[in-house]
Amino acid sequence: MRLSIDSSSFAKRYIQENGSDKLDNLLQHASALALSVILVPEIISGLNRRLREGSLTDNHYRKAKNQFLDDVRDATLLQLTPAVILQSVKLLENNVLRTMDALHVACALEWKADLFVTSDRRQFDAAINSGLQTKYLGQS
Repeated sequence: MRLSIDSSSFAKRYIQENGSDKLDNLLQHASALALSVILVPEIISGLNRRLREGSLTDNHYRKAKNQFLDDVRDATLLQLTPAVILQSVKLLENNVLRTMDALHVACALEWKADLFVTSDRRQFDAAINSGLQTKYLGQS
């Protein structure tokens, strides 16, 4: 299964929360994993926010960051190509959606993912409306 995951769900790999077990199960069954290039700074930003807020220790941050970077090396990084940008414009015109969320969905569409995974309800709805097979893992 060609699996594409947005930031809200992929973060569950590094921070245990509702949906983390479901994500691990999906990853075990994936034949290929693709992540939008924007996911990298989004995950690092989220980990740093938790570090600043004190809900993550320095040690946990370093371990999570190292695991994340290892995972990224093993995945296909989907670039923001002209086709992805055009697809994101269509998504924004036809859905109530934030820019970054539209880019994740557009990347999954262009890569022809078998399954797109999100933890954002509006992004889920937009992905379904665009014809993507989509799994919702629930809010963080």
